[in-house]
This record gives sequence, structure tokens and C-alpha cells, in this order.
Amino acid sequence: MADDIFISGSSPAEKKKQEKLFMRAFFRKAGKAIYDYGLIAPGDKILVGVSGGKDSLALLEVLALRERDPKQDYTVVAAHIAVENVAYEVDAAYLGDFCARLGVRFVSRTIRSDVRDGSGKPACFVCAWHRRKALFEIAKEEGCCKLALAHHRDDAVESLLMSMMFNGTIASMPPKLSMFGGSFTLIRPFIYLSNEETRQYADFRGFRKQKKNCPYEQATHRHAVADLLSRMEQLSPHVRSNLFAAMKNIQPEYLP
Repeated sequence: MADDIFISGSSPAEKKKQEKLFMRAFFRKAGKAIYDYGLIAPGDKILVGVSGGKDSLALLEVLALRERDPKQDYTVVAAHIAVENVAYEVDAAYLGDFCARLGVRFVSRTIRSDVRDGSGKPACFVCAWHRRKALFEIAKEEGCCKLALAHHRDDAVESLLMSMMFNGTIASMPPKLSMFGGSFTLIRPFIYLSNEETRQYADFRGFRKQKKNCPYEQATHRHAVADLLSRMEQLSPHVRSNLFAAMKNIQPEYLP
């Protein structure tokens, strides 16, 4: 992970300085993605999906803090979807307090998902579909034109490999996806950031972890692909950034 930022220092003052530099670089990468892909336009009202994990908390904080800049002109609303028949748990009170400190409206909703063992459909796919549907409904109710999700570069690279390996297609997670005839847009402002960077950000900010992780999170190909990428890094330390770059450097003349 040579392109990631690591913090070290022999004294508290030096560590504080490096932490400040890291945070500045973190915000700069998010801002660059927003600029490069035109993710936010003046007057936008953006719903941020907040699962309670490190990535979504970091995204909400970054967008809420950027919103305070007089040069910015957008509004953020946060939404958390709980699934009552899936045994994972977050601290809803903590999420509410977190949003209140940022001055962000917080919407929480509980749904049921048709997650059944042996149904033929992966539990994560079914649960994610129901949660995404609920987020779209909240976005409509709140008058939001965009939904921001906290997927980062490593998520996109893993999705690329999963698509190629298991579906025989070249597809991933676009930074910006127009939906519903162009009336709504899904955005991913963290597309230039790595999992390691969001982990460090969460550590520095002292984000509280979820009370109980999802019981299905290990039952997907994503974890196996993440392990595969870690092994590939032994051959090429830049494999993640190179695979991400490859998605924008397609040469059709050298493909079948």
C-alpha cells in the first residue's frame, strides 16, 4: 500500500503534526473526487447513507464540515437503515448525537429484509437491496436529489475483480451514477481514498465501533477477493491503485 499515508513520529508534537497533514490530505482527496467527477452542484440536497461503520461516519463528517465553507452551497441529511431480522447492531443514540454535533438532520428507519438461508440469493445482496430501496424512499421524502455512499477505492477494485471472476463482465462502482431517468444521482466522494486511509481517519477521530457486526459479512466473495488482493500486493505493491487506474485506461484495440 505504498500510496497510502502512514503516521509515525517520535514525539507527541511530531505525531500531531503528521496527523494534521494526514487529515489535510484526506480532505483534499475527497475534494478532488468531488471536483473531478462533478459530484456536487450548487443547491444540492444530499442524503448520506450512514451504516454506523467507519467509512460512512467519515463521509458524513467530511461532507458536513465542507458544507460549512462559505464557498460551498449544498445541504446534507443523514439516514440510517436498521434491519430488524438481521442480527447486527449499531448504537443509534451515538449516531444521533454524532449528527447533532455536526448540525445534520438524522433520519432513522427500521425495515425487514427477506433474508432466508437456502433462498438461492446471497443474504448480503437481499439485505443491501432492501436498505438501498429504503434510502431512495427517504431521499424522496426529504427532497434530496443525490445519495452519497461511502464506498472507497478498495471497494471499487474488489467489485471489479468480483465482476470479472464471477460474472464475466467488466464493471465496478462508478463515482457518479445517474438514476431514474436522470432525476436522481448516486455519488461516491471517497472513490480516491483507500480502506487504510478511512481506517486511520476513524482512529484519529475516535469513532465508536458497531455493537455487533453482521453475521453474514464473512459469507461473501468480497472477503476472499480482498485476501487475494493482499497476496497480489506481494508481487506488486501498487496493485490496488493500478487496477483502479486500469478502469480509466481501457484500450479496446487490444481486447477481443
